[in-house]
Amino acid sequence: MSIFQFLKNKSFFKQITIAVIGFVILFFILKFWLNITTNHDQKIQVPNLHKLTIDEAERKLKELSLDFKVKDSASYNPDYPKRSVIEQSPEAGDFVKEMRKIYLTLNPSKYRDITIPDLNGRSKRQAISELQAIGFVVGIKYTYVKDIGKDVVRGLRHKEKILNPNDKLPKNSIIDLVLGDGNRN
Repeated sequence: MSIFQFLKNKSFFKQITIAVIGFVILFFILKFWLNITTNHDQKIQVPNLHKLTIDEAERKLKELSLDFKVKDSASYNPDYPKRSVIEQSPEAGDFVKEMRKIYLTLNPSKYRDITIPDLNGRSKRQAISELQAIGFVVGIKYTYVKDIGKDVVRGLRHKEKILNPNDKLPKNSIIDLVLGDGNRN
């Protein structure tokens, strides 16, 4: 039997017809199954969770059948309450499906602690630059002590308490400089 005779044979056409019908039926079954399992056309709008505590955010998300995960803590932001949501992903107003996770970033309870460097013997300008670079605020109230070096750092204070190198203070703390007055007598 040659190939041309086989292609003209009725059994070949029956098999092709059965294969096409089977493919079409399989296609519609698969499409129906995917619509059911993927919740196609279901939309839940993500609420705005900014400035809410973790408990308030959890309640709000459970009402909408959404889940959440705390991703990380950001740098402290004084504009937000302590331990409140500072960022969320997906953003408020985006659409998601049921039981999807919303990733939350929380505001820490305070600024992180920074180690005080040893600035003894440095100039006032160097000390101010270094303290500001690592996140402190330098106060404008300078204390002068008798020393041969004028405007040379002889100590640091925070709220009238003497600071030692390697002490820790929260970022944005105000540090006052103790400087030499330039008179040895």
